[in-house]
Amino acid sequence: MMKYFEDIADRLGVLKIKYWQKEMKWKRRKQMAKEIVDIRKEEIINACEKLYENNNFKDITIKRIGEETTFSRTSIYNYFQTKEEIFLALFKREYERWIEDLNQMYEENSTMSKEIFADKLAQSVAKRKNLLKLLSMNMYDMEENSRMEELIKFKKAYGNAIKMVRKCVDKFFEEMSNNEKEEFVFLFFPLMYGIYPYAEVTEKQQKAMEKADVPFKYLSIYEITYKGILKLLS
Repeated sequence: MMKYFEDIADRLGVLKIKYWQKEMKWKRRKQMAKEIVDIRKEEIINACEKLYENNNFKDITIKRIGEETTFSRTSIYNYFQTKEEIFLALFKREYERWIEDLNQMYEENSTMSKEIFADKLAQSVAKRKNLLKLLSMNMYDMEENSRMEELIKFKKAYGNAIKMVRKCVDKFFEEMSNNEKEEFVFLFFPLMYGIYPYAEVTEKQQKAMEKADVPFKYLSIYEITYKGILKLLS
């Protein structure tokens, strides 16, 4: 009788192992499929980024993005439903990369004066030219033509950027009140929307301003950001 029960236990053990192996194989396949999807999405975003360096949003199409990738234009629709979703994914990635820079600034410094903080934060912004260019676009159209799940992913990245800037302010300016810190954060982010259009003036815009007798002083992305941060901290 004991032998009988031992045989049953052995069989159950074998069945459990087989089930576990089958489940692990399924999980590995699922993980591999996700990795392939992520790689292809990244390729599409990279293609969009490359085109965006020398083109405007309206000039970039799904077809042109497809020409920069290793798969057909129609295959892109398996990953993004609209051009706006691709740009939103690029936007999200830009925020995530900026957050990495901000986190490095946070981790590598124990204290900062206002001038040093303004310098380092301005440098981090100056590195993110695509982020600033995207911020100067009409966000309504981009968000309206994207699925809710894609919009939520973007909003999370945006929210994390706000939290990271606040985390830096909390660390380096303990003497500021909570209201002052909050005011800095929620004035700094709107400031970012206007940096690119002012710093990246086209030749046509310059000529129009000269003929219209509009006073203009060129400032770089870094200069605008640095001076703006110091004003907000003062």
